[in-house]
Amino acid sequence: MKSDKKIAVVDFGGQYAHLIASRIRRLGAYTEILSNEEPLSVYESYAGIILSGGPSSVYEKGAPLLPDGFFKTSVPILGICYGHQLLMKALGGEVVSSNSKEYGPAILEIQNPDSLLSKSISPKTKVWMSHGDEVVKMPDGFQIVASSGNCRYAFVSNESKKQFGIQFHPEVTHSEEGEVLLRNFVNLCNAGSSWSISQFLEEQIAELQKKVPQGKNVFLLVSGGVDSSVAYLLLAKALGKDRVKGLLVDTGFMRKNEVKDLMDNLHQVGFDLTIWDESEIFYKHLESEFEPEKKRRIVGDLFLEAQGKATDSLGLDSEHWLLGQGTIYPDTIESGGTKHSHKIKTHHNRVPQIEKLIQEGKIIEPIADLYKDEVRELGRLLGLPERWIERHPFPGPGLVVRMIASPESKPPSIHFSDLALSGKKAEVKILPILSVGVQGDQRSYAHCAVLNDFTTNWNELDECAVEITNFKKEINRVVFAPGISNFSGSFHYTKLTLDKEHSDILREADAIVNRILFEECIHTSIWQMPVVLVPVGLRANSYGVVLRPVESTEAMTANFYAMDRKILERITKELLGLPQISLVLYDLTHKPPGTIEWE
Repeated sequence: MKSDKKIAVVDFGGQYAHLIASRIRRLGAYTEILSNEEPLSVYESYAGIILSGGPSSVYEKGAPLLPDGFFKTSVPILGICYGHQLLMKALGGEVVSSNSKEYGPAILEIQNPDSLLSKSISPKTKVWMSHGDEVVKMPDGFQIVASSGNCRYAFVSNESKKQFGIQFHPEVTHSEEGEVLLRNFVNLCNAGSSWSISQFLEEQIAELQKKVPQGKNVFLLVSGGVDSSVAYLLLAKALGKDRVKGLLVDTGFMRKNEVKDLMDNLHQVGFDLTIWDESEIFYKHLESEFEPEKKRRIVGDLFLEAQGKATDSLGLDSEHWLLGQGTIYPDTIESGGTKHSHKIKTHHNRVPQIEKLIQEGKIIEPIADLYKDEVRELGRLLGLPERWIERHPFPGPGLVVRMIASPESKPPSIHFSDLALSGKKAEVKILPILSVGVQGDQRSYAHCAVLNDFTTNWNELDECAVEITNFKKEINRVVFAPGISNFSGSFHYTKLTLDKEHSDILREADAIVNRILFEECIHTSIWQMPVVLVPVGLRANSYGVVLRPVESTEAMTANFYAMDRKILERITKELLGLPQISLVLYDLTHKPPGTIEWE
């Protein structure tokens, strides 16, 4: 039974509302997501309320608010980011657009260690910031608990009313002691222990048996990744193996030998799997496309067409078969899945036709409320082999999102001499192409800065990258060029198309990188490592490869992985041995402001 002592998360459209709920659940308290427009009585029925972040500014017309009297409730309140600013403004404080926007890590210095929420937190601790506005005046009754270098009111409290505001994001794993703060809040609310993955499994099996009654079966789109594999096993456990079929669409943008490896491995786990080769059609429709959102929509539409052809061919009529997907929560939230959220990207399993089928009850998504770390935990409970659970995530659209067919774009004229990095022998150039990022819960499409290889110290590279993306809004990514100590020539742009020839180049590069990761035994230290083909090289008619290794647990945030330089040297050398590759770049960007994929 779920405890009556539950915690509400009010969703203001931040990427992280459901992540907050997930973290609180992991601390053993049941959580529910609410909108900001519930009647006051609904909020008052909870043991505690967390106000999420969001893309709006509290001082703008039409910004989401809370009902009158909300802040007079006796229920403990924790405001995070936008929630913090709303709490401050509603009670008489002041919020303005900040001169020093923060996207990435910051050091929080605790000034009041006796606060109910700062208990057991180190005097100095690393936290994750993602904001463009800041509080400049506190309401009466509040005091500072902690500050960061760029944010005086990073953590404030009214202890007697149990109201707390924090500018940083404790729910992401990059806030090193964020879990301590959230646990303090759960304890303060006396919230009962009533949530676990094993409980989710029991409840979901019962739910699936209701949603898919006898006489109906499920036809699941399988990518070979952990999400669709766990979804398959969960459906098979709930309905029986004979009622679940898997379809793998070969788009032509799969990894080298991927289809054969998947067939061999998934059959061993007992999957009933059909392969449907649609590569020629995918190449034909995508060849001349470069716009990230359009590419994703085309992939989503073609997936559905392929599924339709396959179901007809296999005789699976819609009367008896429902479509299944291994969608997880980040797919829906990034596609603009909550009321106030800005769309960051459309996932191929969230195109309009899929949304329509969901509304008609024709799609089953058994793990749509879970995050990647929870999916892995569920996979273990369901008996998925460990080597499969630890596979690096691979995007549904495949290499489509790792081939940047962007037209040449004139780099903006930016002076970097005003930044501290100018004293570090760092040189900065800008790539003549655009890539996708996420800044302050909103999608950005901007240029990428390139640093020379001026230091082997990852912390110095990190500091430069954070400084550039924090203070130069035209830049949403920073990479460095291993082995290039100074930029003597200019970058050459060479048009890239989404065809077999170019995907074969990327397949080879990707295979080299993945082989070395396994040979050097670092594949488990890295959560995911996109290898990206870009239309920029150091000589004419050649391309660049961007290495994007990240550390993450839930995909909502990530930081770049600091690779052993000898391994990086080995990867760079082998990649430059490919005749079409003349440049290797290493991505230093955290998420935010960069997305994990380049698009």
